[in-house]
Amino acid sequence: MVNIEDFIARLNIIMNYYQLSAALLADKINVQRSSISHLLSGRNKPSLDFVLKILKAFPEVDLYWLLNGSGKFPKVSVKKDEYTPSSLFSKEEIMNPIESKLIEPLQNKEDLEIERIIIFFKNGSFKNYKA
Repeated sequence: MVNIEDFIARLNIIMNYYQLSAALLADKINVQRSSISHLLSGRNKPSLDFVLKILKAFPEVDLYWLLNGSGKFPKVSVKKDEYTPSSLFSKEEIMNPIESKLIEPLQNKEDLEIERIIIFFKNGSFKNYKA
């Protein structure tokens, strides 16, 4: 049995993660706005159709996490052994990225200006600062 208060909390986490209002979430998963309102207020419980629409619209949401809180959000879809630094880059490119073919040496440092800085947090959120 799904605990409705915990489900609402996880639904709020999804909305915060994607920076969605209840109305935008309703539009994104193609349900009536009142459905979201009734869920968030605790008046209604989520239907199977509602849960499936969430999973379809947001592939990072794990079914077990959404229903009972087990697992992680956002879920990791890349297997640990599938992509390793050694399979993507040579040892030389990892140890000396400036000298590698991937990143060309900077010729004229005076012309460089910072366009934006992005800070990624462990919980999956980020901050984007533009100049």
